[in-house]
Order: sequence, then C-alpha cells, then structure tokens
Amino acid sequence: MSVEKIPVKLKVNGQDFEVMVAPHKTLLEVLREDLLLTGTKHGCELGECGTCTVLIDGQPVLSCLVLPVEVQNQEILTIEGMAEGSTLHPLQQAFAELGATQCGYCTPGVLLTAKALLDTNPRPSRQEIQQALAGNLCRCTGYTKILESVELAAARMMQGGKAEVSKEETPLPELVAKS
Repeated sequence: MSVEKIPVKLKVNGQDFEVMVAPHKTLLEVLREDLLLTGTKHGCELGECGTCTVLIDGQPVLSCLVLPVEVQNQEILTIEGMAEGSTLHPLQQAFAELGATQCGYCTPGVLLTAKALLDTNPRPSRQEIQQALAGNLCRCTGYTKILESVELAAARMMQGGKAEVSKEETPLPELVAKS
C-alpha cells in the first residue's frame, strides 16, 4: 500500500522548493532525503538532543519534531546556508580555529542555535550562551571550547564581522586566562 503524498512549498537557505512528501515525514527527513541537505543530522529524533536544529524565521527549531506543512512560507536556514558563498560565518571560523568540534555531529545544531543567539543578543554573557545552548548536547568536547568560540565570534562580529585573525589581534581576556 503506497502513502499518498502532498505538495509542500518550502523556502530553505533562500531558495524556493516544492516537494511531494508523505504527510508523516518530518522536516528533518525532507531536508535530508528530499532536498539532500545532509548537514542537518539525525539525533535522538525525540527533540531532546538538539542535533537536528535548524532556524525557522530566525528561531532555533528541532526539525525532528516539525512537519514540513507547518513551516510553509517561513524562512528555513540549515547549516548549508550559514556561510556566504565560500566565506565562513564568524561562528564557523571561530569553531574551526579554537577546535570546538571533535566528531562534528552536533556542530550544525550548535552553530545555528548560537547564530540565533547572536542575532538577537550580539554580546551575550557566558551564562546567556550556556542557557541558549542548553538544548544542544555534545558528547565529545566538554563544551568549554564551544562557549569560547561563541564568545570569540561575538567579539569579532561586534568589530564588524571580521572572521579572520590578524597577527595583531589579541584573544579575548577570558580566553587568554584559560589558554
């Protein structure tokens, strides 16, 4: 017995898509299987780990808990849409420089959640970063480098979004003390 599919119009990473999907498929499944955007990862599929986080109209949302029909006419951002061409977002650059990823499985969800935070609060405290990322679980890093990377990206973005480290640039005082 085949499942009847329905048409769904999605705007993902600035592009419009119309896909035929089974009504029970989650946004996570449609992103990965139908749109081939595999940066968004399968995690617990229960909404507890944050691995599948995407931004919908700028807000972090667990794509394993959302049906595509619910987010038609909304802007969906996945990790594939975070960089501008070949220029990394300052968060991506900071994560790479400070080694905030190990296996990298949780990284797309963490980066998008951090982006949502910095878009609304350009200079968050360490506690605000921890609160924002509380729903994103990481089994590898111990979180310290993730927090430091968000702080570094925030500082750079406040200085005009500069993603490159110049030879004259000094790290944030709180990063120097921990190095």
